[in-house]
Amino acid sequence: MTTAREVLWGLAGSALAEWDTVAPLLRARTLRKGEFLFHVGEVRPCIFIVTKGWVKMVYETTEGGAWVKAFAGEGTCFASLVALAPGGVTSFSTQAVVESRVEQLDFAQVRRLAARHLEWQRAVSRAFEVYGLRKEKREMELLTLSAEERYQRFLDEHPDLAPLLAQRDIASYIRVTPVALSRIRARMRGRRRAS
Repeated sequence: MTTAREVLWGLAGSALAEWDTVAPLLRARTLRKGEFLFHVGEVRPCIFIVTKGWVKMVYETTEGGAWVKAFAGEGTCFASLVALAPGGVTSFSTQAVVESRVEQLDFAQVRRLAARHLEWQRAVSRAFEVYGLRKEKREMELLTLSAEERYQRFLDEHPDLAPLLAQRDIASYIRVTPVALSRIRARMRGRRRAS
């Protein structure tokens, strides 16, 4: 199991100043499979670090549907950026894919530390950089790849996650219906048998 300290120190590239005062402020939560960490519209000005398991982040539609925005596995740091702004609330929900452990730290505390210490500034900067790279890659895939290419890329990049998910979650993530995903899988199986 990964620790929040390992993740945050890794982002900083060094030990973090005042860690002894920060460690007691971390709040750990174990989530059962299917349990929500938070729902859309909640006040959660925190950064979250997955120390065990997998969580999925879901945008909800006004019609009652949902689209999987992203997955976060062990060693991943994430936040609802909208919720980090003063008066902001979460723009998506987060739910455990399997039993998971997540630690959270109030972003105001992180901001105060970053104002005093270069290594905390590096950690925050690197976290936003990693987030931006993931977001750009996701946008590129959605806008330039076919549904089948998106599915294959998901399988290639997440071989350990794919077997844990319901097919509807994979379909939602690659932005197709479950029926369309079934057709894609059938075509791919057919090609493998033919070769």
